[in-house]
Amino acid sequence: MEKKKIMVVDDAAMMRLIVGNILNDDPFVKVVDFAANGKQALEKLNAVKPDLILLDIEMPEMDGLEFLRHARLKSDAKIVMLTAVAPMGSPKAAMARALGADAVISKPSGTISYDLAQKRGTELIQVIYRLLGLI
Repeated sequence: MEKKKIMVVDDAAMMRLIVGNILNDDPFVKVVDFAANGKQALEKLNAVKPDLILLDIEMPEMDGLEFLRHARLKSDAKIVMLTAVAPMGSPKAAMARALGADAVISKPSGTISYDLAQKRGTELIQVIYRLLGLI
């Protein structure tokens, strides 16, 4: 089975690295590209053709909510908001869902969550598998 393609969009280079490390050893998915903001992600979307996008909300140039407005017109990729500022039930999380996010996962300890793998890694993988039909 061919691995499912994931794009990681986050303005924090450390978070891109942390998320990439969580997914690198997975036998069913692979990170195919990274972007530092929504504008870069939109520019790459047609070439990369990801199956799933992990997306931060607060980023310079184009935030995650604005990206969602455009991405849903260009791609049918599943989109998971991975964010420190929009916990489940918050207005921003509700807006993300209304704009087409398939799931919202909170970063456990702020914008750069070094403990993401320990505190939310299993949840992240389970959500990705569920959305991509791997379980």
